[in-house]
Amino acid sequence: MVLVLGIETSCDETAAAIARGPGENGVDVVSSVVASQDELHARFGGIVPEVASRRHIEMIVPVVREAMTRASVSWDDLDGIAATTGPGLIGSLVVGLSTAKAIAQARRLPLAGVHHLEGHIYSAAIGRRLPLPLLALIASGGHSHLVLVRDHGRYEVLGRTRDDAPGEAFEKAGRLLGLPYPGGPRLAALADSYRGRLEPMPQARIAESWDFSFSGVKTHLARHVRGRQLGDDERASLAAAFQESVALALAEKTVRAAEEIGGLPILLVGGVARNRRLRALMEERAFSAGLRVNTAAPEYCTDNGAMIAAAGIYRLHLRAAETAELDCAANLPLRDWAGPDSS
Repeated sequence: MVLVLGIETSCDETAAAIARGPGENGVDVVSSVVASQDELHARFGGIVPEVASRRHIEMIVPVVREAMTRASVSWDDLDGIAATTGPGLIGSLVVGLSTAKAIAQARRLPLAGVHHLEGHIYSAAIGRRLPLPLLALIASGGHSHLVLVRDHGRYEVLGRTRDDAPGEAFEKAGRLLGLPYPGGPRLAALADSYRGRLEPMPQARIAESWDFSFSGVKTHLARHVRGRQLGDDERASLAAAFQESVALALAEKTVRAAEEIGGLPILLVGGVARNRRLRALMEERAFSAGLRVNTAAPEYCTDNGAMIAAAGIYRLHLRAAETAELDCAANLPLRDWAGPDSS
């Protein structure tokens, strides 16, 4: 059992957490602190990378200190540091990784670099063991990946978005419907409030592929609302139809993929995994196919330091620590780090 500080700054949340593990019940989170930038970026209607990185610089030390204080631990209590190395906004990534490297060097602690998607996978290891092997659907603002997780550190990406990620599509749809930033959660709430007849919008069908595409449904919505004044009920109807289309595409393709690769359990993680309709549809489709669905706790679905600490715990437990040459990358691919072919 090791005690690890996890740092996450891939986009616009400055996050740090203290976690302990691995144990019979996975990883135990001792403290988790997330400083959101939603209000800062609201005036721009979206995330401005330079603004995000500057706020990370302001917040990273206070957030780390708060996580340590809440956990009632000192630097001498820590066994390691973990930080996100990508993908994400490069300026934001540099702030978090530089902080982690500085702490690791100053305190002579081992350092683990964590891929952001790997962090989302390990968000489901908080409070329980991962049911390996499994098929993970990582649905968030920047990603929609289907990943076959054979074991700790052994990944195969089976499918991904070809254009918009689901969270990005929700955000753009919210803007089309005149909802304030952040539009994604507001669109989901509006969709959930609708009680009328529901007809999903068209879904992209990509033959012989596990890839996703959401630009078409977004374009369908844009054409529908162009030049029109929408009433409240019609806006809610369109939000519900849009949400249904995206959720169906994610749930149906994930379940089909899980069936085809041998009936593996499904893991639903990422910010969009908080969406109630997606969770319900995934459960329904999986139950019909005789499959099990595991989801991360809602508070660990969006970007947070706890998921990075959790992934870092397993990396430090099963692999040697990183060297001082560890770097970050905006488009970092997810690769194996365990097994005979890992690098």
